[in-house]
Amino acid sequence: MRRLTGALTAAVLAVTGLATAGAPTATAADSGSFDVLTYNIAGLPLGLGDSDPETNTPLIGQRLGPYDIVNVQEDFNYHASLYANDKHPYRTATSGGAAFGDGLNTLSDHAFEDFQRVKWNDCTGTNCLTPKGFTLARVRLAEGTYVDLYNVHTNADATDDALAARRANVEQLSDFIRVNSAGNAVIVMGDTNTRYTRTGDNIRTLLSENGLTDAWVELVKGGTPPAQGSDALVCDTAAPTNDCEVVDKVLYRGSRLVDLTATRYHNDWASFLRSDGKHLSDHFPHTVGFSYTLGSALRASDFFGGPHGTAFNDADDLPRAPSPRTLTLRGGARLDAVSLTHDGGTALTHGGTGGTAASLTLAAGEHLTSVKLTQGQKDGRTRLFSAAFTTDRDRTLSAGTATSDTKTFTAPSGWQIVGFTGRAGAELDKLGVVYAPVR
Repeated sequence: MRRLTGALTAAVLAVTGLATAGAPTATAADSGSFDVLTYNIAGLPLGLGDSDPETNTPLIGQRLGPYDIVNVQEDFNYHASLYANDKHPYRTATSGGAAFGDGLNTLSDHAFEDFQRVKWNDCTGTNCLTPKGFTLARVRLAEGTYVDLYNVHTNADATDDALAARRANVEQLSDFIRVNSAGNAVIVMGDTNTRYTRTGDNIRTLLSENGLTDAWVELVKGGTPPAQGSDALVCDTAAPTNDCEVVDKVLYRGSRLVDLTATRYHNDWASFLRSDGKHLSDHFPHTVGFSYTLGSALRASDFFGGPHGTAFNDADDLPRAPSPRTLTLRGGARLDAVSLTHDGGTALTHGGTGGTAASLTLAAGEHLTSVKLTQGQKDGRTRLFSAAFTTDRDRTLSAGTATSDTKTFTAPSGWQIVGFTGRAGAELDKLGVVYAPVR
């Protein structure tokens, strides 16, 4: 499912922490569709699990091709054979075998950036023998269209201390999403080790605190999850149906920038069998189809800059009728901060307090229409060095010290710059812009 409609201009996006292989570039689109797969591939060293990963892992790799985006868990000691048999152009580099790595990897037809691995703060028993946790990849579906993809493997087992550790894992993930994915579309998928029916699990917390929807609950269970404390909906081990509950889940939400809809859920076990009829893992593979539509009120550009600092997105903080009035930039040797104040008082500010401030107040009927950014290296990190904004009346405001490495974002005809996306700390590391129609 690789449809992109309403294609406009192609653009190349730099990718961080990936193995790549000459993929076609995504283009801007008003709508499109893609599918995802989550699969715990049971890649523990031979003898430590119930599967035969030496035989099964290459076979799994050969069958991942039809899925646009794949999250795998327990991709440990047989990782090389998985990638040798897969052709996705964008893939995360392994973090190591069992005892060294988290076993989490993403394989994608779409470029992604800002890749992070995060270790759980809590674990119990054998779960502590390897640094389990979660990852975040910001996937570029098309120009200016991103979804934050989380790959998860929580603490296993159902003892009291294991349940407590898993609840702590879920809370840690929930807190991270609230800080790092505010304003963004999100997909969380992986081996959560949770069940809606199990007393002591808190998967509902992750959904409620982050506005997430479980694709299985929505498409198979009519929107109502199984009652907590009820009997487990155990899967048939030979030929499971979609009705049974598994610990492998796909959760999602859209944003003001992109509407995301789950269109299909399926347990794809029949596509992952050996010639002798045995399953390739002790978990089942689960796929969800998604469609997306860009917002009519807000859209975004791509990003420019480095993968440092903390991510931000102004989409959720913008007034319903954006009306930018004063742009302020801070800069000196580099670009320190950007700030945009709207009529009514909403102020969107990112970066630090260094440099010298300069402001531009827009006249009635005047709009910000483009920004030219430059980047460079500071202490081994990619930072933004300058920004120059231009209005539709050819007035400009700039700050920082320009380099030769440049990128310009220009609002589509009839649209204006009303906010920002990117990453920042004491300075600005990365920047994109949010557009809204001129009214």
